Amino acid sequence: MSVSIFRYVPLSVHGGIETLAAPAIMAAPVLLGLGEAAMVAGFALGATLLGLSLSLFSERRAVPLTAHAGFDYMLAIAAVLLGLAIGLGTGDVAATVFLVGVGVAQLALTASTRFSAPRGVR
Repeated sequence: MSVSIFRYVPLSVHGGIETLAAPAIMAAPVLLGLGEAAMVAGFALGATLLGLSLSLFSERRAVPLTAHAGFDYMLAIAAVLLGLAIGLGTGDVAATVFLVGVGVAQLALTASTRFSAPRGVR
């Protein structure tokens, strides 16, 4: 059984989910009343994710699809590590749960995405 069987999310849906999730990730720490560290981390993660997602929709991709997938995995790992670091450093359990959840969700989305461009698109 091939791992590619589990890659059922089309690239356009992946980009759409990231585009919608990025502002939510930036706003959620403020709306949830999390600490300053979580607000900074959430804003940085959300802004990075938004930039990556918008790069998928340009006619000439500035970021190759393989690099985009790699950046997505790095962003997921960064979210988990930031969540753990903030939790250990500040004791903010809610921030830890939020950021680790963002990382796990990003990891799941990236792992289930078919990173191939539609025909005729580079």
